[in-house]
Amino acid sequence: MTSTHNDRLDLVVLDMAGTTVADGGLVEEAFSAAAEHLGVRPGSAEHAAQLAYVRATMGESKISVFRHLFGDEEKARRANGAFEEAYGALVDEGRIAALPGAREAVERLTAEGRTVVLTTGFARTTQDAILRALGWQDLVPLTLCPADAGGRGRPYPDMVLAAFLRTGAVDDVRRIAVAGDTSYDMLSGVRSGAGIVAGVLTGAHDKDQLARNGATHVLGSVAELPDLVARAEA
Repeated sequence: MTSTHNDRLDLVVLDMAGTTVADGGLVEEAFSAAAEHLGVRPGSAEHAAQLAYVRATMGESKISVFRHLFGDEEKARRANGAFEEAYGALVDEGRIAALPGAREAVERLTAEGRTVVLTTGFARTTQDAILRALGWQDLVPLTLCPADAGGRGRPYPDMVLAAFLRTGAVDDVRRIAVAGDTSYDMLSGVRSGAGIVAGVLTGAHDKDQLARNGATHVLGSVAELPDLVARAEA
């Protein structure tokens, strides 16, 4: 790839929890609170099986996860509401932080003239709580949750494509760089047609899982992404 104006990777779509944000297992804690709210006892076989599914589907829209687990829309919505409340309380307790180098990576990409978009599988209320806790409300011009892209979260490509459509930052999906820490982030990036789909090892899934699901590159952390983008254009 040569670095002419027409093929620069000028749209960068980044996942939040596990990629730019360290949440220290808060998803699992909040899930346990939500499951208990619906009568699933911590330590039970049912709880263990559900937690395994939550780990396997990290990155997916949380309401979709609860629909699968509880098989009933009313129960799924109750579980999702309990999850959001529990996760928000943990965030408010100061249990969340930016991953080392994440903010600097976003600022460098922005300074280079690229548009950076932050995406999540959480609901908007949870996403906003994280952004407030980190002081990131004005860090990027656009943040997206599944509801902002028609309701389908990862592994669908909808949030990446919504970023492409809403920002108008590039004229070809191959000029998008996607980064995330889960298999579903990789699938979403691949299905969107992004030129770079980078897995990072700071979150839920390991190198083999990321590569198996389409990662074009696997990085130690998102801090390495600006250099990767620059090399791809060189």
